[in-house]
Amino acid sequence: MKTALFYEYYEKWISIYKDGAIRKVTLNKYKMTLQWLKKLIPNIKVFEMTRNVYQKLLNDYAEVHEKQTTMDFHHQLKGAIMDALDEGLIEHDPTRKAIIKGKVSRSKKPKFLSQFELHSLLSVLDLGSTINSDWLIQLIAKTGLRFSEAIALTPKDFDFAHQLLSIDKTWDYKGDGGYQPTKNKSSIRKIQIDWQTIVQFSELIKNLPEDKPIFVKEGVKLYNSTINDLLARKCKLANVPVISIHGLRHTHASLLLFAGVSIASVARRLGHASMNTTQKTYLHIIQELENKDVDIVMRSLASL
Repeated sequence: MKTALFYEYYEKWISIYKDGAIRKVTLNKYKMTLQWLKKLIPNIKVFEMTRNVYQKLLNDYAEVHEKQTTMDFHHQLKGAIMDALDEGLIEHDPTRKAIIKGKVSRSKKPKFLSQFELHSLLSVLDLGSTINSDWLIQLIAKTGLRFSEAIALTPKDFDFAHQLLSIDKTWDYKGDGGYQPTKNKSSIRKIQIDWQTIVQFSELIKNLPEDKPIFVKEGVKLYNSTINDLLARKCKLANVPVISIHGLRHTHASLLLFAGVSIASVARRLGHASMNTTQKTYLHIIQELENKDVDIVMRSLASL
């Protein structure tokens, strides 16, 4: 096995450890990494994977990818390399002290809206007496659900008596449709919803089938891009920065953090696997809040 081509070892590793154990969308990312291995190091054997070879691989990949994408590439490879190291196929850890580079990030859309901007956006939504995509936009803004979680919701997921929403599945909008598991175990959760949403949705879904998704019409494929296009038009109408549907999730989390909700509570509401994910994603907001806290402490001390 030492003399096998590295990409062949990686392909077999995916088959043994990842196929059937992770979601299809995540598995496809590993398979994409495999294609890049075939392109960048087609002739490198397992035992030839040294620090220099590995660093050059990362550098070559980084020439056409941004830094975060290169970091993901590195993480997807490291698991296989650590197993090869454990098996004695590689003598030393080639990933040790690896330097992650990448192209300069392109100018990106804002990730979230301010509270005022969100109010402006919600005010231009067409919220009629029947379920439509505008209602989907409002619900994600108010709950912070992932797009795949929101479109998998059925009437029985709403507990109007206790003002709770149950999330225990997602909708396979990238594939052939149908229910599939949540992103991780932490994503299975119940979240509190406000009384206004309770009143609105109790009317909207009262005559709908209990176990059918409320936002997906039978026989009609719902695309993430379609909702993003609609959201972009609504943002322009409201004269606020154009964000993606996932940006509404970021907006929801940001507003909670600025309102003083703990990181632990935000992590649970978003269905993050750990608070580390929340801290990493919203580091800039957390730092801003910490600076605000320091100012309060200093003013309190000065008044003593």
